[in-house]
Amino acid sequence: MNYTPSEHIQTILTNLPQKPGVYLMKDRRGTVIYVGKAKRLRNRVRSYFTNSNQLSEKTLRMREHIVDIDYVVERNEVKALILEENLIKRYMPQYNILLKDDKRYPYIKINWQDDFPKVETTRRVVQDGSKYFGPYVAMWAVQDTLQTLRKAFPYLTCSREINGQDERACLFFDIKLCNAPCIGAVNREQYRAMIEELMAVLSGRSEGVIKRLEKDMAAAAEALNFEMAASIRDQIRAIDMITQKNRAVGRQFTDHDVVALARDHHEAVVQILFIRNGILIGSSSHVLDGTEDESDEEVIESFVKSFYSDAPEIPRDLILPQNVEEARIIEQWLGDKRGGSKVSITVPQRGQKRDLVKMAQDNAAEALRMMRAQWEADTTKQEQALGELREALRLPTVPNRIECYDISTTQGTAIVASRVVFVQGTPKKGEYRRFNIRTVSHSGSDDYQSMREALTRRFNRYLRTLEDPAQIAPGGEDHDETWRLLPDLMIIDGGKGQLGIAVEVLKEFDLYGKVPVVGLAKRFEEIYFPENPDPLLLARNGQALFLVQRIRDEAHRFAITAHRNQRRKLGMASRLETIPGIGPAKRKALLKAFDNSIDAIKAASVEELSAVKGITTDLAEIIKAELAS
Repeated sequence: MNYTPSEHIQTILTNLPQKPGVYLMKDRRGTVIYVGKAKRLRNRVRSYFTNSNQLSEKTLRMREHIVDIDYVVERNEVKALILEENLIKRYMPQYNILLKDDKRYPYIKINWQDDFPKVETTRRVVQDGSKYFGPYVAMWAVQDTLQTLRKAFPYLTCSREINGQDERACLFFDIKLCNAPCIGAVNREQYRAMIEELMAVLSGRSEGVIKRLEKDMAAAAEALNFEMAASIRDQIRAIDMITQKNRAVGRQFTDHDVVALARDHHEAVVQILFIRNGILIGSSSHVLDGTEDESDEEVIESFVKSFYSDAPEIPRDLILPQNVEEARIIEQWLGDKRGGSKVSITVPQRGQKRDLVKMAQDNAAEALRMMRAQWEADTTKQEQALGELREALRLPTVPNRIECYDISTTQGTAIVASRVVFVQGTPKKGEYRRFNIRTVSHSGSDDYQSMREALTRRFNRYLRTLEDPAQIAPGGEDHDETWRLLPDLMIIDGGKGQLGIAVEVLKEFDLYGKVPVVGLAKRFEEIYFPENPDPLLLARNGQALFLVQRIRDEAHRFAITAHRNQRRKLGMASRLETIPGIGPAKRKALLKAFDNSIDAIKAASVEELSAVKGITTDLAEIIKAELAS
């Protein structure tokens, strides 16, 4: 079906300039729903309104809501990139990829511009002459590092004005956590020399410091000053503790960030490793929103632009898992943010850098797995999702029990319907069920009639449990009363057509109005209601949409798995049925006896085969000969 933009949009497209800039897509309420940048505005914006089959589902969905377009012309692509990121952070548009957990990382700050530099923590890096070390993943990691460092380098923490003339030092001098420049115990040069060594350790260059301390410790021991030797020994241990906490990567990695991506259905997590002076000082994972239908390249590129737009420190080398289209522009932009220093983006194919990317990818996958597990364990989020869903769908009660149905078929073969059940927001896999469709011809798929059969069988079981509760067989698939319980919400994966079939079935069982039912369109993730042509789009950043997506993805996964198993069994069955003397009953008996494994049947002896009901010795020999050929 061809798409024709409105007259207003067509006028804008015709008059857009062929210059770099930023464009803002707006819906009928004037809300900015997408912000993008372009080297040539006219070409880029017009591409959204073509009838090309290359457009993503996300773009098609967004295009339906665009009623106006604003744009800003910029001098070059770098300026456009900067403006694009500022506008995305300002408007948080619905269809842009967004960094959900944008945050400032803690740093260790040393006020080197002062005569007696103090050591502090901060989340802001400013050009004030101070030295900054980090970023660290969490403030507790900074505090832990400083607590250990102070045992080796007893730096100042007080607010005194240091002139060396104070009569008494504070308690920290007595417990050896300050070397008391306030009373002249050390002078300016000695204190700054100590801070220089502290900075060397933070920079990963502790070897020289260790060698100097070991030499001093040996001299103290030789002079029989064992108290001094023991104090220096404790300093060395403190430095060792700091260096051992951080993983050595390699001296060639002086100032690198490594980025990798993990994805699963609608979820995406980016992992970033921070390497400074050959030491892996930390890593962090970031959840991205709005990544559906976007390529890995687009997701990584969006993350880099978003993350480094506010980053206080820019690495010299950014290591990515794959090329991004705007690499050269991003390099120039990052170089400008780094004060004019060159920034390189590399995509390693082998060697140690590739190993680092693999490490980051493994960590990203683990973070994604952990995120899902935490969501399932977070009852607050589940309650929020169910509450949002009840409000959005105008349900009479909180949908504590949700059933979702999906159909899986390939060219009409082995049609399978699946039902997954979520109770209080989490999957109840013990109640998942499959329906092998029997009434629909395999010569051509009919998803509507397949859905009708599955739902009819489901509610027939419901009626049987009401008529005779004893039919819920102990130890059987119905022992948990899964058929007796009606859902608070039934989701039909397939849109308006499938929803209509579900409504018909519910009416047949006098359940329409008692069981709320909606359809979920595969194309645009729109929710359809019975007898209402207007679909609903759930709030993009809400917990309700996340829950619906999880339920739909789980139903799809379960149906595909069942369908794959059915096709495998059909393949075995068709091979057995080519053997003379093997009909449906004997085929079924063979498969049951050998755990549905054609390989096990092939490997069985004549005696083992003839032990199966209906299989004679002569027939067993024929089976062996046929399967061996």
